[in-house]
Order: sequence, then C-alpha cells, then structure tokens
Amino acid sequence: MALSYDKSAAVIVLPAVGGGRLQDRRLRSWLARSLPRLAAEPGELLSSILQALNLPYPDSGQAALRMWGQTGDRPTVWIAAAEPVCLEPRLDHLRLHAQPHTEAPNADLRPLFDHLQRVLARDSGFGFARIGAYGYLRASDPIATARLPASVVNQNRPDDFMPAGDNTGTYRNLLSEVEMALHDHEVNLQRQANGLQPINSLWFWGGGMAPEQKARPHPPLFCDDPLLKGYWYSNTGVVEPWPGSIARCLGASVAGFVAVVSPSDDAAEQLRCCLTELREALKSGRLSRLILMFRDGIRADIVSKDSLRFWRRRSPLLENAAQ
Repeated sequence: MALSYDKSAAVIVLPAVGGGRLQDRRLRSWLARSLPRLAAEPGELLSSILQALNLPYPDSGQAALRMWGQTGDRPTVWIAAAEPVCLEPRLDHLRLHAQPHTEAPNADLRPLFDHLQRVLARDSGFGFARIGAYGYLRASDPIATARLPASVVNQNRPDDFMPAGDNTGTYRNLLSEVEMALHDHEVNLQRQANGLQPINSLWFWGGGMAPEQKARPHPPLFCDDPLLKGYWYSNTGVVEPWPGSIARCLGASVAGFVAVVSPSDDAAEQLRCCLTELREALKSGRLSRLILMFRDGIRADIVSKDSLRFWRRRSPLLENAAQ
C-alpha cells in the first residue's frame, strides 16, 4: 500500500471548543469560516489521526503498541489492554463507565491488579500487569478482545462493543472470573464509601502482537499519548513530548506535524494561544492546511482560502448554548 500525506499540513488535537468555550470572537469567526462539524460518532484517537493523514490503522496489537510507547521497547508477547471500568446494572442491561486516570489512581489500581495476578494467573496462561496508570493482560494463547477502548464505549451498553462470534468463550469466561474477583475487594468497598464508583470489571481491547518495526514516512509527532507514540516508534517516526506550544512544534519541524495538546489548568487560555499560533502559521504560508480535532468531538479542516468566506462568521457549535 502506497502511503502519502500532505507534508505541509498539521493535525492538532486541542481542548474542547464548543458551547462558548472560545471567548475570542475573531478566532471563533475564523473557525466558523471552515464550517466546523461534529464527528459522526466517537472514535479512537489514533484511528482518527491516521485517517486524516491517509495512513493505515493497525488491525490488531494496539495494546502492544501502547506498551511500546510507554517503555520504549517493543513487546514480544501477546498483550491486550485491561482498562478499569465500572459496570452499572440497569433495569434490563449494563452501562459501562470508563474510569479516567484522575478517578482510578495508582493507589487503587496496584492492589487490584496484584490481586488478579495472585488469584487468577497461576496456571491459567494469563498474566495481569500494570505500568503506571495503564493495565495489561498477557496471554499464552490469543483471545478475542474488543476493538475500541473504554473511553469510546463510555456511557454505553458494553455488549454492543464486545467481540462476537464462536471464539469468544475464553474472553467471556475470563471476564466473569475478573468480575467475581473484584466484586468485594477492599479497594472497591473503600471507593464506594468515598462516593466513587467501584472498579468492578476490566475492559479488554486491542489484543495482539506488536508489529515488526518498519521504516515508513510519517510527519513528526509531538505528544505524550503512549498509543500514538508506540505507533510512531513502530514506523521509525520522529517522536517528541508535547513541548508546550504550537510555536515550538513549528520550530522543531521543517514542514507539517502531528501534535496532541496535553491538558492544562487553564484550558481556555491554552486553546486561545494554540489557535492564534495556528492561524498565523496558516496565514504566513508556514502550513498549507490545518486539521483540528477538538476534545468535544468538533473538527475543523482549514485552508488559507477559507479566510475569503467573510460571510461565514458564526457556527452554532462554537456559540454559547444560552445565546
């Protein structure tokens, strides 16, 4: 498959912009001229970025890539992501609640994964491990896993996203054993006493082996996301941490790039600064195209000629809902 992408374009993942979050009217008007739109459905971040770049998404092994991005070393065994979730019983179904890092600290994850390793991994061919805030399942024989992370499935019925078919028996049996082991663990009892949701299950997704490393053309990547980093490592791409500003990304790259803006305590100011720098880079010809992906699902594809559409000054997606 021939790989090609616009080498003077930039793909940027930015803080949420909708509902009046962007206070600068000139920047709102600038964005509105590109006809921003909502994504048709939530998607996994790596998939969205690769689609924008016209680069292939891996068929499997996303968890191994994520571990590669965390450690810098290519895993050589079969691995699946094991993400902490809360399954909430409803009248006739379950609802999945993803547990972000802020609500599932290492102090909670460490004893839960140690417990699973102790009671389930003896002679089963499975192993449970935690690296920082991320959990993993190792299996001697591959099993079926979900294709999407818990963050995408969040607030939905998990059955709609679980693997289906005749080869899912091992997956479902393991899931049942995990849920029984976590049900009355002291960590969950304490979490509930503190008004937090229990971590009563794990979401297994992205199972597979890490691919062999290949040299493929990719734009430089500026981010701290381990899955993106692992994918870039697998293609011998240039990877740097998010440097704190778009200006630094521009200074460290000769053409286009991909950047994932890390969260800031002042998201509104961070958003304004990033958009100001991006608008200037497009206006000056430093970049030919901007593909902006905002954390609330809004996307804007911007080229220089959009500035001529002066009659487009407002977008309902960007305005305050109360207006």
